[in-house]
Amino acid sequence: MKSATILFCFLTFAANSLFAALPKGHVYFQSDFEDTNSLQNINGPVVMADGYKSGKSLLIEKNTATFNRPSVVQIILPVEQMRGYMIRGSAMVKAENVSDRPNPWNGIKMMTVIETPDNKLWPQADIGTGSFDWKPVGFSARVPRDAKSAVLCLGLEKVTGRVWFDDIKISVTKVPQSASQFKAITGPMFKGHDLPRLRGTMISAKIDEESLKVLGKDWNANLIRWQLTRHGRPGQPATIEDYDQWLESELKKLDTALPLCEKYGILVVVDLHSPPGGKATRSGYVGSDDRLFTSKVCQEKFINVWRMMAARYKNSKAVWGYDIVNEPVEDLVEDDCDDWQALAEKTAKAIRVIDPQRAIIVEPVPWGGPDGLKDFMPIDVPNVVYSVHMYVPGEFTHQGVHSRGHEYSYPGLINGKQWDKAKLERVLQPVVDFQKKYNVHIYIGEFSAIRWAPDNSAYRYLKDLIDIFEAYGWDWSYHAFREWNGWSVEHGSDRKDTKPASTPTDRQKLLCDWFKMNGKPLWQKPKQ
Repeated sequence: MKSATILFCFLTFAANSLFAALPKGHVYFQSDFEDTNSLQNINGPVVMADGYKSGKSLLIEKNTATFNRPSVVQIILPVEQMRGYMIRGSAMVKAENVSDRPNPWNGIKMMTVIETPDNKLWPQADIGTGSFDWKPVGFSARVPRDAKSAVLCLGLEKVTGRVWFDDIKISVTKVPQSASQFKAITGPMFKGHDLPRLRGTMISAKIDEESLKVLGKDWNANLIRWQLTRHGRPGQPATIEDYDQWLESELKKLDTALPLCEKYGILVVVDLHSPPGGKATRSGYVGSDDRLFTSKVCQEKFINVWRMMAARYKNSKAVWGYDIVNEPVEDLVEDDCDDWQALAEKTAKAIRVIDPQRAIIVEPVPWGGPDGLKDFMPIDVPNVVYSVHMYVPGEFTHQGVHSRGHEYSYPGLINGKQWDKAKLERVLQPVVDFQKKYNVHIYIGEFSAIRWAPDNSAYRYLKDLIDIFEAYGWDWSYHAFREWNGWSVEHGSDRKDTKPASTPTDRQKLLCDWFKMNGKPLWQKPKQ
C-alpha cells in the first residue's frame, strides 16, 4: 500500500510538472552543433562545416544537379509543452549564391510547421537570398492550444545555393493567458449602433458621390469599410518619415466623403489598412507584417496615430467604429515590443480617453482569420467589437488572383477536401464560440470569392456565408465595391470581360436582396 501511494504521488508530481506553466525564456530546443549528440534529433541531410565563431555549423547545399533531392532537415519539437505559448525561433545564418525565390515563402527556410486538427501554420523567418555573411534571423509564432505537432525545418526550398545555420534556439516569449481571467460582459451585447444589422461593402478611397449614392440609396447598404491604404512595390518597406503626410492626404478624402455618407445613410468603419512601418504585400498594399512588432518607434507612432484620428472623428455622426489595424501579423516580436494583444489594448485605452462612444474593432492574429479567435482573449477595454475576415478556403476564393493554377468549384472537392456549407460553419465555429463565451459582437470585415470561379460558384459560396452570418446576428461588409473588377459583383464571371455586366449578376442580386432589409441610421429616418 505504501509503495502504491509513493508511486501515485510520483506520477501526480510528474504530470503536474509536465503541464506546469513554463517561464518566459524556457528553451524547447537549442543547438550550436558542437555536441554530436544534438544531431541525433535531426532528420535529413546533415553536413557539418565551419560555424559562427565556432568549429561547426549545419551546411545545406543545392545545385541544379541536386535540385530535386531533399534539402531541408527537420527537428521534431515537444508540441505538448508548446500549446498556447508564443515562441521565438532564432539562429545565425550565412548564405552564398542563393538564387531568387519564385514565391515570397520559398528560399532559405527557418520555419516551424505547426499542425492542428483542422489547419496547418508555417511561421518562418524572412531571411532573403543572394550572398551574405553571418547574421541573426528569427520569427515569432503563437502555438494553438489544439496543436498536434510542431516541426522545425531548416534548409533551401525551390532555390539553389549554399546556406549555413548555427546557434539554433526555440524558446518561450509569452506564456498563455488563462480564459478564467476574462469574464463575459454582463448585460446587453455592445454593438455600437441601434440597427438590426449593418450590411455593406468595403470601398476604395477613390469612390465618388455617384457610387456612394448607388450603394447607399439605390442598393440600400448602410455600411462601408473605408480603407486607409498605402501602396508600394511588393516586399518594399514603407518609410515612416513621410507617414503623416501620406495619412493626412488619405484622411482628407475620408473627410470629404463623410457628409455624403450622412446624406445616403451609410455608417463608416475607419480601417487602418497600413499602419506605421509595414511593407508592401503581394497585392501591393502596405500591411502590418513588418516593424509594427519589431520597432518601439512604430508602436508608439501607431498609438499616437489613433489618438489623432479619435480626436478627429469623435463627433462624426457617420463613423460607427475604428478598425485599429487590418489583418495583424506577428512574424517577429522583439523583446522590447508588445505583441498584438498588448498593443491592441494599449491603443484601445488611448482611444477611449478621447472617444468613449464609438466601437473599437479588433481583429486577431494572424491575418484576421477565424482560427485566430481560438486562442485570442478579449482586451480590457469597454465597447469593443471583434472582427474576422473570411477567405477560406483560399484555394477557391483567390484562384487565379496571383497565378493560374487549379480551378475549383463550390461546393465540391477543393485541394483534396470536400467543401460545403457545413464545412464553412466548422471553419467559423471559433468565432461563434468566442461570441458566446465573452458576450461580444462580431463584425465580418471582409469576405469574398473571385468572380471567375467556375460554374457561378462564387455566388453559392457567398450565399452560404451570408446565411451563416445572419444566423448569428453578425454585421458584415463584402469585399469590395468598385475597387477592382476581380471582386466586383457588378462584373460577370468571364475573366476577360472587364466591363460591368449589362444586367445584375446573381452575386449583385444576392447582396441587394440582403441590403433591402437594412434599416438606416437615426438621421435618415423621417421625422414624426
